[in-house]
Amino acid sequence: MNDPLTPRARQLADVMSAGFPDPARGPVEPDAFRQASRAGARSRAVRPLPRVTDRSVPGPEGAPDVPVRVYEPRAGSAEPLPVVVFFHGGGWVLCDLDTHDGICREIALHTGALVVSADYRRAPEHRFPSAAEDAYAVTAWVSAHAARLGCDPRRLAVAGDSSGGNLAAAVTLMARDRGGPGIAGQLLAYPVLDHRMEAASYTTYATGFFHTTAHMRWYWEQYLGDDGDGAHPYASPGLAPDLTGLPPAVVVLPECDPLRDDGLGYARRLRAAGAAPRVWVWPGVFHGFLGLGGVLPEADRALTEAAQALRDVLTP
Repeated sequence: MNDPLTPRARQLADVMSAGFPDPARGPVEPDAFRQASRAGARSRAVRPLPRVTDRSVPGPEGAPDVPVRVYEPRAGSAEPLPVVVFFHGGGWVLCDLDTHDGICREIALHTGALVVSADYRRAPEHRFPSAAEDAYAVTAWVSAHAARLGCDPRRLAVAGDSSGGNLAAAVTLMARDRGGPGIAGQLLAYPVLDHRMEAASYTTYATGFFHTTAHMRWYWEQYLGDDGDGAHPYASPGLAPDLTGLPPAVVVLPECDPLRDDGLGYARRLRAAGAAPRVWVWPGVFHGFLGLGGVLPEADRALTEAAQALRDVLTP
């Protein structure tokens, strides 16, 4: 049987898998995952930007402030910029502002938008809906303070990869249901959408492509705990009964990903609901590939094209 991954993607997937815990082989503690993730993190070459600053913004009521990193694509813009609120992936358990620094820099460059990357609370210490509420709080704050940031609140988008894509999708639902803030676009990269994991790709790509179905099941267990409501649409946006009123979407999916079919199904539902998604399925690559810029050509092309598509969505 021919390997569906490109030779370079296969090489990278095997190297990355070798040092990563596998819940299918026995119990794994969150700290073991975090240590492996940090040790194996690959960073793009740092894209110079005029200014990158760390700060914190208010979290949900009764919760701590949320650390954020702000990326400015150009200095001294005479016109208000669009703004993208970004949520990193990592199964709601792993990763942080640093692991996704390179992705955020590329998004800022290719969208021309100011990017605000949010370091939401992580599971299992903070289970659902903590991360989703943090994500919503940061988005609402950015919208309310857009003028101070030099941005146009009418040109606000949310974006994220994997569990960050889950949070971006959840925030669009929360904003619609709660009467704001207004969101003009969403970039969803291989988003986590359905806790049931019943789509065919969970079987087809269950193992052998770095991110496994067992990994995804373990992440859901950390996020929901024993009594979390996985069917809640803010946990599983793919189960939301109504997708009307959501912003235009840019959806990026790798071919060899257990989550692929959930992403395709969500894009179909968005299209039927009028959200006009633009969808790319990148052949020969695996879940998380956007983090491999500089070493996997498809990662550079995919992120550039997705960011440019989001720029088009945010162009008046």
